[in-house]
Amino acid sequence: MIALKTILVPSDFSECSDEALAYGLELARRFNATLHLLHVVRDPFTQPWAAEGLSASTFEVVEEWQKQADARLKALVPDTDRDRVIVVTSVTTAYDGILTYAADKEIDLIVMGTHGRAGMSHLLLGSIAERVVRHAPCPVLTVRRPQHGFVETEALVATTQTV
Repeated sequence: MIALKTILVPSDFSECSDEALAYGLELARRFNATLHLLHVVRDPFTQPWAAEGLSASTFEVVEEWQKQADARLKALVPDTDRDRVIVVTSVTTAYDGILTYAADKEIDLIVMGTHGRAGMSHLLLGSIAERVVRHAPCPVLTVRRPQHGFVETEALVATTQTV
């Protein structure tokens, strides 16, 4: 028997992340699990240009980014699911933020989108999803858009009902 109590959905506010959230919410409903919706704000102090003069106001900017991300995450959660979703933002790198959060919170499943980069883009940028899959402390379900899925999103259901 599969027992899912905690599900993590990292979001970068892309269509792939929205699709992963649909999967995560449906799984959370079916298993009566808690869903952790995480956005990782890129830490400007870890960027190569950081040594070139970040100031105290940078902290204020990062705080503002976190507030904005928190508001955007909350807006993604349907009212009917608010009691089962924990919204979190952190400041680090996406890969480290996802893996650390999953380990610290003893997450049972990570559901995340993949942008499906290929060629030179994948070679240069790598894939956060790929790195998470390789190093996660739990199973990872990756969701690609568009794909044949097993969760019908509201837009898909509305389209098929009007036909």
